[in-house]
Amino acid sequence: MQELGDFPDDDLKVEQVDKECRTIRHSVPEDGVELDPHVRDCVKSYTQPWLVVSRRCQGDGWSAYSERAGLHKLLQKQTFESDVQSEKEQTPVKSPTLAGLSDDSGRTLTSSDFNLRCLTPEQRVEGLLAFSSHDELDRLNQEARHGNRHPELFALYPPADEEDAVEIRPIPDCPKEHSGDRILIRCQAIKFEIDIEPLFATMALYDLKEKKKISENFYCDLNSEQFRNLLKPHSPHVDPSTLARSAIFSVTYPAPDIYLVIKIEKVLQQGEISDCADPYTTLRECDSSKNKDKLEKLRSQAEAFCQRLGRYRMPFAWATVNIMEVISTAAIERDVADADIPKPAKSCSIDRRAQLPRRNSERYNTIDDQFCNIASFKPATITISTIFKQEGDRLSDEDLLKFLADIKKTSAPQRRIKTIPGSIKLDISPLHDFPHACLSTELIPIKPVAEKNIRHAKEVLEFPAYEVYVPHNIYRNLLYVYPQRLNFVNRLTSARNIAIKMQFMSGEDPSCSLPVIFGKSSGPEFVQEIYTPVTYHNKSPDFYEEVKLALPARLTERHHLLFTFYHVSCQQKQNQSGNCENLIGYSWLPMLNNDRLQTGQFCLPIVLDRLPFNYSLHAPEKLPPQVPPVKWMESHKGLFNLEVQAVSSVHTQDNHLERFFTLCHALEGGAMFPLRVREEKIPENKLDHELKLSIISLSSSSLEPLVLFLHLVLDKLFTLIMQPMVIAGQTANFAQIAFESVVSIVNSLHNSVELSRDQQGRNSLLSTYLYWVFRLPDPPQDLQNAGSGSIPAAESRYSTMGRATAASVGSMLFESRSRSSSNPDIPNPHTSAEDAEVKNILSAKGHNNPGSRMSTYVDLTNHQNPIGNTRPSNRKQFHEELALQMVVSTGVCRENAYKYAWFFFELLVKSMAQHVSQLDKNNVPRRSRFSDRFKDDITTIVSVVTAEIGTILVKQHKEVEQAEKVNISLAFFLYDLLSLMDRGFVFQLVKNYCNQMSAKSLSMPTLISMRLEFLRILCSHEHYLNLSLFFSSPASAPASPCPSISSQSSGSCSFQEQQRILGLFELSQEFKQQHYLTGLLLTELSAALDMESEGGKVQRKAINSIYSLLCSHDLDHRCMKPEVRAKVAALYLPLVGIIIDSTNYLDFTVSDARSGKNKTGGPEDDLENVPPINQSVAMAIAGNPFNTLGRNVLVSMASLHGKTVATLAADTSRHLLVCFLWVMKNADRNLIQRWTVDMPPSQLNKLLELLTICVSCFEYMGKQSSYKVSTQALQKSQQAKLQLEEALLRGMGARGEMMKRVGGMDRTMGQRENLRWRKDLTQWRQTNDKQDKTKAELDQEALISGNLATETNLIILDLLETIVQAVPLAECKDSVVGGVLKVLLHSLTCSQSSTFLSHTFSTFRALVVKFGDLLFEEEAEQCADLCQKVLQYCSSPVDENRSQACATLYLIMRYSYSNASNFSRVKMQVTMSLASLVGKSSDFQDEYLRRSLRTILAYAEEDTDMQNTQLPSQVDELLRNLNSILSDTVKMREFQEDPEMLMDLMYRIAKGYQTSPDLRLTWLQNMAEKHNNRKCYTESAMCLVHAAALVAEYLSMLEDHKYLPVGSVTFQNISPNVLEESAVSDDILSPDEDGVCSGRYFTESGLVGLLEQAAELFSNGGLYEAVNEVYKIIIPILEAHRDFRKLTSTHDKLQRAFDNIIQKGHKRMFGTYFRVGFYGAKFGDLDEREFIYKEPGITHLPEISHRLENFYSQCFGEDTLVMIKDSTPVNRKELNPNKAYIQITFVEPYFDDYEMKDRLTNFEKNFNLRRFMYTTPFTKSGRPRGELNEQYKRKTILTTMHAFPYVKTRINVIQKEEFDLTPIEVAIEDMQKKTRELAVATHREQPDAKMLQMLLQGSVGATVNQGPLEVAQVFLNEIPADPKLFRHHNKLRLCFKEFIMRCGEAVEKNKHLIAADQKEYQQELKKNYNRLKESLRPMLERKIPELYKPIIRPRLENRESFKRLSFRRAPEENS
Repeated sequence: MQELGDFPDDDLKVEQVDKECRTIRHSVPEDGVELDPHVRDCVKSYTQPWLVVSRRCQGDGWSAYSERAGLHKLLQKQTFESDVQSEKEQTPVKSPTLAGLSDDSGRTLTSSDFNLRCLTPEQRVEGLLAFSSHDELDRLNQEARHGNRHPELFALYPPADEEDAVEIRPIPDCPKEHSGDRILIRCQAIKFEIDIEPLFATMALYDLKEKKKISENFYCDLNSEQFRNLLKPHSPHVDPSTLARSAIFSVTYPAPDIYLVIKIEKVLQQGEISDCADPYTTLRECDSSKNKDKLEKLRSQAEAFCQRLGRYRMPFAWATVNIMEVISTAAIERDVADADIPKPAKSCSIDRRAQLPRRNSERYNTIDDQFCNIASFKPATITISTIFKQEGDRLSDEDLLKFLADIKKTSAPQRRIKTIPGSIKLDISPLHDFPHACLSTELIPIKPVAEKNIRHAKEVLEFPAYEVYVPHNIYRNLLYVYPQRLNFVNRLTSARNIAIKMQFMSGEDPSCSLPVIFGKSSGPEFVQEIYTPVTYHNKSPDFYEEVKLALPARLTERHHLLFTFYHVSCQQKQNQSGNCENLIGYSWLPMLNNDRLQTGQFCLPIVLDRLPFNYSLHAPEKLPPQVPPVKWMESHKGLFNLEVQAVSSVHTQDNHLERFFTLCHALEGGAMFPLRVREEKIPENKLDHELKLSIISLSSSSLEPLVLFLHLVLDKLFTLIMQPMVIAGQTANFAQIAFESVVSIVNSLHNSVELSRDQQGRNSLLSTYLYWVFRLPDPPQDLQNAGSGSIPAAESRYSTMGRATAASVGSMLFESRSRSSSNPDIPNPHTSAEDAEVKNILSAKGHNNPGSRMSTYVDLTNHQNPIGNTRPSNRKQFHEELALQMVVSTGVCRENAYKYAWFFFELLVKSMAQHVSQLDKNNVPRRSRFSDRFKDDITTIVSVVTAEIGTILVKQHKEVEQAEKVNISLAFFLYDLLSLMDRGFVFQLVKNYCNQMSAKSLSMPTLISMRLEFLRILCSHEHYLNLSLFFSSPASAPASPCPSISSQSSGSCSFQEQQRILGLFELSQEFKQQHYLTGLLLTELSAALDMESEGGKVQRKAINSIYSLLCSHDLDHRCMKPEVRAKVAALYLPLVGIIIDSTNYLDFTVSDARSGKNKTGGPEDDLENVPPINQSVAMAIAGNPFNTLGRNVLVSMASLHGKTVATLAADTSRHLLVCFLWVMKNADRNLIQRWTVDMPPSQLNKLLELLTICVSCFEYMGKQSSYKVSTQALQKSQQAKLQLEEALLRGMGARGEMMKRVGGMDRTMGQRENLRWRKDLTQWRQTNDKQDKTKAELDQEALISGNLATETNLIILDLLETIVQAVPLAECKDSVVGGVLKVLLHSLTCSQSSTFLSHTFSTFRALVVKFGDLLFEEEAEQCADLCQKVLQYCSSPVDENRSQACATLYLIMRYSYSNASNFSRVKMQVTMSLASLVGKSSDFQDEYLRRSLRTILAYAEEDTDMQNTQLPSQVDELLRNLNSILSDTVKMREFQEDPEMLMDLMYRIAKGYQTSPDLRLTWLQNMAEKHNNRKCYTESAMCLVHAAALVAEYLSMLEDHKYLPVGSVTFQNISPNVLEESAVSDDILSPDEDGVCSGRYFTESGLVGLLEQAAELFSNGGLYEAVNEVYKIIIPILEAHRDFRKLTSTHDKLQRAFDNIIQKGHKRMFGTYFRVGFYGAKFGDLDEREFIYKEPGITHLPEISHRLENFYSQCFGEDTLVMIKDSTPVNRKELNPNKAYIQITFVEPYFDDYEMKDRLTNFEKNFNLRRFMYTTPFTKSGRPRGELNEQYKRKTILTTMHAFPYVKTRINVIQKEEFDLTPIEVAIEDMQKKTRELAVATHREQPDAKMLQMLLQGSVGATVNQGPLEVAQVFLNEIPADPKLFRHHNKLRLCFKEFIMRCGEAVEKNKHLIAADQKEYQQELKKNYNRLKESLRPMLERKIPELYKPIIRPRLENRESFKRLSFRRAPEENS
């Protein structure tokens, strides 16, 4: 345990880290100059090493997370059946051979088509029975289980969502020089048509939108050696760096309009630019012969000009390209081309963006979307072929930007500029790592340096388009001068070709010209002078020159820029000598103005002839009058415009800063008074006042300069806090004012929208400063100051105190408040300091006494003790001063200091750490490191901050987030103090915090959430375990001052040991005192779990805290040893108790989703989707604690409890459970065993339930699944999504950024949050992973999640074994074994790895060996499940799983053999299991199962002990039975695609089991399942009704209860088919024989269950009337059981059924029926058989025809199958014997007249159907259709074997009748139908106008062919000759009479239905109706006299009977 004992000595590390320098050396000022103090400070700040304070072990646990990357290489691959199956190719369905069915119909159970013995048995499990005792068996199993386990559970578990990870304090990035996205542009070639002279190129970037040049110039030339030599005389020396052709541009703010502009110049020559460009446009190099002479002439001219005017240039041409377009097209191509290539660059560009301003303008937002790929585009080569000629009068940058704007609009400049033919070729590529041989903008080589001499690339300095907020980090001091224009228009002289020479002078002598100007291409690096290009004959030229200078570090008033203006004569006049320059005048610009660098726009006058004396001391505008007077051009008017810009990390260019620095340096001494600051002079006595003012005004300086010089400003302010200054003999104290200034700077940086913050709301600039830069200010020097001696140090200390005491009254008040809860009177024994510390920690945990506060006396002795104290007591310490300032601050300053307390806390901590590192560790005990006064201040500060948090929470609800941030920073403060101060003292602070935070009148969730985050941070301390594990078992704890502890842990245990063990798993008072922090955290967790908070936010927080804490232990290398782990786990035992109690909060969705899968569905199965319920209620209901009731019962009880329970989200549940498993894995085994033995049964039951949930929770989801292990992608996208939401919700762009972490999203979402949160857990996961992961990543994740599933399940298995092995000690042995078995069986339903399965099967075998009888007798149902699972694995494709399952199955048989009834039961269970497996799963592997059966047979034959018994032969018989069942499946497999065939086959199999009710039931259920899958609910219900009838038969044999159905007779009302189920006869089998009817369904509840399911299915199928019939059977049983709850729900369902009947009325759709006939020998036993097929409601003939055609053409081939299209009888003789024929006809149900009396409703006409009819039209001539008078009709009536609906969807036809109708009878039938339709349409309750009009149109429409009129004309025109037809004629006449009446009614009805626009239509109808009526009248009024002649006057009743006879048919058909 020692490694966790005390803190290591070298815990604290204060180290200097050298700055990483990009260049080979730091950029520093030139040597040998005495620097002024400010520059000296800057340089020091930029070059001194960082000072980093770290702790040795900090973050140990977390660092292990990052090491997970290589984890998958160490893991074994786990084999999962689900993966194996998905990898196998789907074998194509082999077409069934139908012939095979015929011989099969009479098969009995035993005939076996397949001999098992011909297989070879597989590998047997070694040493199956080789153990001497049960203990040895357990030991062997345990050793096997513990071998090869993964030690760290959490390494396999996906890291928690970072969202709650408050304890991760991001280490700020090391400050670096800012750079944007870098682009490397290399100039390949500049080619024109002719090549006659040297050319020079200048490149720069411009941002068109901002109208700004955004980079400095890059100069290069591609001239040949020959041309270079022409210029040799002018630049003899060429530095290699000037030959660069590649430039590295940097773009911080990518925008769509960034143009690269290339300007080309040539040597000055005579003539306008146009003249010089002429040859380039007219000549071609290739027309050589013609132009040779011209070109030669041009070349020689060029040579002459080069020699004479080689130093001057002239503008020539320019070209441009939109660089962003190039990049975005390259990036798009890249995305398409190689989407899979990982793009490391992407991330770096995004990270860096964090330093940029977070702008709200839309500009910033648009950029991000479009151009974030600037860092990763494909390298491209651009050729620019449009080169524009320069216009001499439009050279300035404004003109250039106008041109660019035109080009953007129209892709060519307006006012056609001439172009010059030629091309420029550039390579452009993104740059991530610098290539060799780069130079920085100061020309310092950048690492890596080139070894050999290769061409350099130059870094081009960026001038960012907007501010960049990155503090200066290197010394840079550059000046850029831009001459803009000259105006010599009014000058009369010949000044036309004007050149300006520029120099940087350090004095007035010409020799003072400094070589600080950067040279251009192919010349020296630095030059002394530079000339601007010349525009020919232009008196007011524009310039575009940029002159870059390196400013000297020390500027004096003598430094100035000198400009000399010349007229350059291009032609050499005869009389002139060599000089071509004619001087025009001079101008100059002093560098300093009031000691400050001058920058900006200037307009300078020009001096003629000569420079005045001492000119450089004055600005040219303000030059004092001189003698002789100075000659000015145009009387001193400003003629020369220029701009000067500085890029400097020394010159602040900000008044406030400038002033502050100047005054500070004056203080440090060496300044002359009065001091000059800009225009004013400050005397020494005013310095104090002025400095204070400048400090105050600091924070009002503009943001950019303040940020740029932030490090320097803060350093200076901290020095001021420390240094009492003596100014003019007065001691000035700046501490307070400097502190206030720091606070206001901190405030303004936090409030700036432009600056980024991290997730804890810390401003990134400040956190960077604290971590890397801040160091203790140098101790006050012996205050030397102008003219004053030093004052005694003591006085200096006193001066602060003096000021403080006035204010400290306030602090006293605070302290009194913060300590009111403590009891300061308990004296402390003064023993050795370390000892006292330990005691202190204890007492601080135990009571409220401020244990750490030693009396003043002790403190003083320590201080005054000269040996023990290593520091002079009179020196002021920075941390003390800072704490004091925090305590005494007031007003706004105080408010902000506490608002941004994090900054001051981290400042305190870093200064304390430096202080501690300077102490002599050995002599200064930990508690005397800091003075008491300082400790009091800290106590006050903590108390005030805590109070502040409370206040915010109570008063300002909007600021909750602010409170959270402060809370987190306070936690980190105490976390840091634990490593620096006395721990007892810190614990006291924690305690005060907790007291204060619980006293608030606040909403619980907020409070708990605050305390949780606070504790979570404290517990993440690297020595948290040392702090918590001082005493880990109560027995060993020393007697402490707290009475409760001492009494309990006194030697004799008054309590029983049992109570003690159980107590360890509870969160007791004792525990909280011994493990202070852990106690607090667990208390919060349990409070959070009991709390109802919206959306489970607090619960999530609490669980994640524990989770991350355990995670860090698990991955901590100090906790590697098992014994250490056991100790750590012991610390979390109460967590187990908490988790067990919270079982009912866990998300069950996981566990329930699977449970229904493999059961056959009974009353327990509709419990899915029921929310979990409070466990205590459950226990109250269940008399026997182990009887876990169906959860629906519990739910109904939960309402009594009154409290609704919020479930936790699935992933949160997972986190909690993984913590539980971790503790279980690492805790001491014996302890756990004792615990489970002592546990009350109800508790044990909860534990088992918890384990069941764990199994489901960590189930392996497979590679195919969408839930992936690592959710990094998910997190990234979630964060992106959150940021987006923030932006939308808050409408404040980037401000939302900082909300990203600390629950920011929850705040804004309020109540809706939960839904959204759960939603993205689900949907997101499904989409995210597939898209952005490679196959390798997916495999790797599957590997890790496979190992996680295996490890978690093995932990559960270990625990179950521990429980079972303790069984002999427990009282309720059987229920424990049953409970364990349940969990184990559940684990088999989930997808498991072979590793786990082999161990589980070993456990099962051990259970069978140890508790065989108990299992077979008491747990019969579980045993059945076990058989089914084992059989399932016997057919597994994985060999190892199979061999384990075989061994287990054999052992089950062997151990059940000892008891006959057990054995027969097991046989029955195995047979049934196989039957149900076979029937249900379509992908059942029979060949594997056969091999397994053979292996079991081998076991039986090789088992020597059993050879003399009947076992081998019994096993043999059982296996033969199983084998025959398998043969059925093979057949079933063949018909997988033909559902009707499949059902016939299953039906036949079920019929084969008539004598074995259990198996018949199983097969009926299999059929039900199959139907259900095909959505044939009615048939599925029928199967269950048959099954129920079967059960009823057997129940009625057993017992005679009135309320039970009397066998299957009772079920006749549901369907007459059920009578099949009546038991064949009693002699076949008696129900009480062993093993028969022992299944769970042969009980009353089983019967009810089957019927309820049937009712549900009928309801799904829309047969609501049948639902009623089913419930008629159930209700008496429920009444007899007095089960009123069930009765309620039953009647509820009945009500719903009846409601449905009423509402749906006519709209209900029932089946559609077709007759299908099969003809042809190919069909085997189907040949010449006819079936009626039942199809879903609206099925058209083509649909079923298509289905059958598809299927059978697959079987026989397309050409063999023929579909017969008509319904005429098929003549066998005409058919081709080699083909197969199918005939399909639509049929309708047919009822005799008498039946119609009973079948009134739609339902009744569609239920219990056995007779069907179809009609076939024919004529005597043989054609199917003819004229009306020759059209006959044949009706065919078919009778089926069973009534529909049945257990199958097709039934054999067993009888066929036919009769024919004559043409007139056909006409009568048609007219009756028409009349009926009209009547129905007219008299509907809600008439349908469209329907009515359609019918009318067909009846009275004028043009209806074969319409009513024609029928009447054919049959009624004349009285038939044949008296036999009189009757029919008359009947038709009467039909017409009724028809015309109905038409009239319909026309009338239509009148009321139509809208106004149909008036005409109605009149038309009326007209047609009248016409029809008139046409029919003569025929209708003509009666056949013979029929109406009374032969004898009939008696009345005869007449009646006569009427009845003649009209019997008509009215019925009308009805």
